[in-house]
Amino acid sequence: MKVEEKNGSGLSEGLGRRHFLQKTGLAAAGITGLGLVAGVHASAGTLLGGEERWGGDPDDENSDTTQQIFTAALIAEDLATTMYYNSLVGGVMEDPNLAGPGGSLSNPASLAKVGYLQGALSAEIAHANLLRELTGGTTAAKDPVQTFYFPTGTFDNLNHFLPILIALEDAFIGAYLTAVHEFSLMAAQIEPYERVQKDPNGKPYKHSELAYFAQVASAIQGVESEHRTLARAIPGITPGNTVFAGINLFPADNLTYEQTDGLTAVYNGTASAVAALTPFLTPGSGKTAFSFGTALAGSGKVFEPTSGGLP
Repeated sequence: MKVEEKNGSGLSEGLGRRHFLQKTGLAAAGITGLGLVAGVHASAGTLLGGEERWGGDPDDENSDTTQQIFTAALIAEDLATTMYYNSLVGGVMEDPNLAGPGGSLSNPASLAKVGYLQGALSAEIAHANLLRELTGGTTAAKDPVQTFYFPTGTFDNLNHFLPILIALEDAFIGAYLTAVHEFSLMAAQIEPYERVQKDPNGKPYKHSELAYFAQVASAIQGVESEHRTLARAIPGITPGNTVFAGINLFPADNLTYEQTDGLTAVYNGTASAVAALTPFLTPGSGKTAFSFGTALAGSGKVFEPTSGGLP
């Protein structure tokens, strides 16, 4: 699997569909021909409930509703749960910087670095539980997407896994930064968010609730930023050897400001998080399917509980 990243900082080039696919190796997996403007976003809309259900504004392709944001974020968190679980049970753990050859979660070569992945898994599950409640969901088995597709070999070793992990965390961070902006405009009813926002039962949200959603999105984005930085610290960079899998990882905390990665919306439009993540929601050549249900069911044996409640 070919994985490329020419700019580890993310400062000089935004997410963009082509750049994102290159970062995650999905371009090499033979899916660069996906129709983003029409086919991909249409299929994503079906997966996430469709415009008819969520009431998107047909006059503004970048105008999201609260329910669209919550649903897209729920799927992203389920994707992250599936990713972190499989990293903890796959060949990735055989890397000397993690459990090491013949190592295990109970006897890892690096307890701290294995813990980065274990803690992230716990946090992503907690985020999904909150978002599921906000969308009116009752059980994870009814979440919109139950199978995710990663480039074949993603979880075989750290060289394949790390670029995927970092690229996805970049996308998650960008999505939550964008959600903060959207919720803020909703609370103030600033164009194109003048319309009333409603909960899953059709009850209008108060302005104060929408402002609080912005705060919650910011709190989640902060944790995703932790995940990104800690992931960059895993390979064990040494003086004179700062590049791993084509990414310059020194320093691990390399950003002065977190980035939106070119996203302008969470759900709608070609520069949305949904559009960026759709390749992980659809099967194709060079990709392997992973069950969200299996990841969630097995997570209790491999995660490390995290603490702290809502702001």
